[in-house]
Amino acid sequence: MKLGNTVRRASAALAVGAMSLGLVTVTGGAAQAAASCTGDVSIYGTLSDGKLTYSQIAPNTGDRVKTLIGPALGFTPKAMATLNFNTVLVTSTAGDLYRVDVQTNNTTLTLAGVEKIWDGGWTFDKMVYDGAGHLYGTVEGQLHRYLVSQDKPQGSAHIGQHVVIDTGFVLKTLAAAGDDRIIASTAGGQFYSYKIDGIGDWTRATLKNDGWSAVDSLTSPGGGLYYGRTNGGMYWYHDVDPTDGDGSDIAYHTSDPVDASGWTQSLLSAYADNCAYVPPAPTATTGEKIAKVANAQVGKDFNDFDFHYPNAWCAEFVRYVWANVGGIKTSGVTAASGSLYTYGQNNGTLHSSGPKVGDAVVYGYSGGGVANHVNLVVAVDGDYVTTVGGNESDAVRKTTYNWKTNNNPLNAGDVSGFITPVG
Repeated sequence: MKLGNTVRRASAALAVGAMSLGLVTVTGGAAQAAASCTGDVSIYGTLSDGKLTYSQIAPNTGDRVKTLIGPALGFTPKAMATLNFNTVLVTSTAGDLYRVDVQTNNTTLTLAGVEKIWDGGWTFDKMVYDGAGHLYGTVEGQLHRYLVSQDKPQGSAHIGQHVVIDTGFVLKTLAAAGDDRIIASTAGGQFYSYKIDGIGDWTRATLKNDGWSAVDSLTSPGGGLYYGRTNGGMYWYHDVDPTDGDGSDIAYHTSDPVDASGWTQSLLSAYADNCAYVPPAPTATTGEKIAKVANAQVGKDFNDFDFHYPNAWCAEFVRYVWANVGGIKTSGVTAASGSLYTYGQNNGTLHSSGPKVGDAVVYGYSGGGVANHVNLVVAVDGDYVTTVGGNESDAVRKTTYNWKTNNNPLNAGDVSGFITPVG
């Protein structure tokens, strides 16, 4: 298993116990994933003799930090779902439901108790918890859902609102991937994601059409991190956007598994609320970047810039802002305000269809590269436009006006056209 040198030395005794159960140590290079996790990924499991196991995996590298082996549960497990960091629900082959309370999983795995909370009726072949109060189970192709209302549930008082979502869920593996979201693989090798909205109300997306038939166990801590066991090896995957139903953005770390072998647990279950998907912040458009740079100059005057013409620096200001955004072509823009008009003509971006954020606005163009004024659009609200311009009352000013009915407030003339910058 992949352990750092410090952890490996500190965990020598634990490694001996793990290796005696087939959990061998391997090394591998670090890979990267980006899920927002509260800490290391927590995965509980059961061995063939009924003993509980606990494994900890670093979410960003796939390195297994430790594996602990605890006491036997006292019954033969059939399905399990991790409710939280120290509470696991496990069914028995007799159909009973148990709550397993973990006292510690720091350096040893010690249980606070194993309590039967439901006597019979729990015959699910697979069971998962989504970290948001929903417990799912499959039996004979049916998908069932319960609402769990307590961290330490006591039978039907805290596990209720049972519904059958639908039939047709003949799946080889099942894992929860977020609030009412599950992922699954089939014996035929398909990899699916499901969004469950209610009874008979669900959608399925195919993340992969084939290649998953060897996966015999699947689990997820949320956040788009998936862990699949194949031939005793634990492999990890990162879905960049687990909500889009698109498998093309899943990173497969096949050359850098958690472990190449040794995962012999009969059941595996991750703490589903361990990690969260955080949508990336939207990338600012070029226009938004222009507005940001222009707004930051409001209140400055000619002396704050390295401009050449103290009485006519509006075009120099536009060129300055565009240049400081980066990636914008400024060749052809001179100190003459009319140069922005000809820039638009030459680059095919001169238009009169309405202002866009980032556009230059030319006023009073009289031909031959001559105009009265130019400034920049930083906001648009219907027919109202907000502009920032240089050399407006000897400073950089922000102004809002109706561009269709009013002249520029500086009486520079009507709007002659809008010019969008080009890269």
